[in-house]
Amino acid sequence: MTHTDLIPSRRGWLALSPMIVFLTLYVAVSAMIGDFYKMPIAVALTAASAWGIGVVMRGGLSDRIGVFSRAAGHSDILYMIWIFVLAGAFASMAKEIGAVDATVALTLRVFPPQLLLPGMFLAACFISLSVGTSVGTVVALAPLAAEMAGAAGAPTAMYVAAVIGGAFFGDNLSFISDTTIAATRTQGCRMDEKFRANIRIVAPAALVSFIAYVFIGSDFTTAMPGLNPAAATPWLIAPYLLIIALAVAGINVAIVLSAGIAATFALGLAGGHDALTLCGYMGAGIDSMGNLIIITLMAAGLLGVIKSAGGIDYLLQRLTARISGARGAQACVAALVGIVNLCTANNTVAIITTGAISRDIARTYGITPRKTASLLDTASCIVQALIPYGAQTLLATALAGISPAAPWPYMVYPWALAVSVGISVAWVRKKREK
Repeated sequence: MTHTDLIPSRRGWLALSPMIVFLTLYVAVSAMIGDFYKMPIAVALTAASAWGIGVVMRGGLSDRIGVFSRAAGHSDILYMIWIFVLAGAFASMAKEIGAVDATVALTLRVFPPQLLLPGMFLAACFISLSVGTSVGTVVALAPLAAEMAGAAGAPTAMYVAAVIGGAFFGDNLSFISDTTIAATRTQGCRMDEKFRANIRIVAPAALVSFIAYVFIGSDFTTAMPGLNPAAATPWLIAPYLLIIALAVAGINVAIVLSAGIAATFALGLAGGHDALTLCGYMGAGIDSMGNLIIITLMAAGLLGVIKSAGGIDYLLQRLTARISGARGAQACVAALVGIVNLCTANNTVAIITTGAISRDIARTYGITPRKTASLLDTASCIVQALIPYGAQTLLATALAGISPAAPWPYMVYPWALAVSVGISVAWVRKKREK
């Protein structure tokens, strides 16, 4: 970026002000009153969007609204909404025909309640590593997590947090993850090189999280009243087995969910439910996704306004202005992608946005491409896992019927991973690429 490209501080902060308005209304207000249920995310996003369109952006009102609308109507956002619709339909119908209760009951035959929490974390790690997507993992496990929490007499948010954490374990490491692909391509390294650098950071955090969940889960051993594992109908677990099998096979998540809906519908008919009743179950599930869809559209539009106003470019400009040494360079790369992810709520977009400038920083300060790719992927996943308006958290909490902020106190893995990244940066040794 040349001197003539520099964005003045006043204009830069103004461009970022919609995000500041949102964080103040949602996070700061909720923290001050001690209740994250009081301030709806949709209201905070609406106020921030109105500020961005009315105060921050320039030009005619129709042009400003057009920027917001194009960002909200992006094909990636609409695809995500399709996933939400299908997930809501499947989760509701599966629950109503008894598939969820059957799966939980059969699981209790194998695992005692005190081991369900670490088992759920491991299952999320395995599935996400296999499928390479945190969203697909959340779709497969979040409804089960909610029911298993009840079976163990534990807070639902605790189990949902374990699923979200495990989902980002694989999203960060998998060879077929879009974040891995974006990180390695922008830094010019092979996937196996990035994996080896990544596993040194991720494995300790995953081990610490598993041990923590073993101890936390041991405090909850009460079985769900009225749930009889011996009376569970084994064939009712087929939709979940099908979804997990197709997901692990790498099938597109929309196709996976469609297959799950078809299988569940067939089982419902075989179990005595009529077609209209089953459609009613699906309709109720789709309706339950309404708030989630609104939040997704509002967040995407708001972030489009911030980017159009120059907010992202200003962040890159300020964070790269003063770098000193290899440690500072690595810390800057991690901070860059993390803060951009905070503003975009999309870890893949954050990696692509900061990839080129991160590569320049790495070359200047002798940081290997594999380490830079690892930092980009890991730091973005940490932030994406922790923000309550990220797609994964919104979907998981919607399926579980809890507030997007509820899992926060139990998010062991992202915080353990953040500590691991900090240690990795602190122990860096400067190595010039040949």
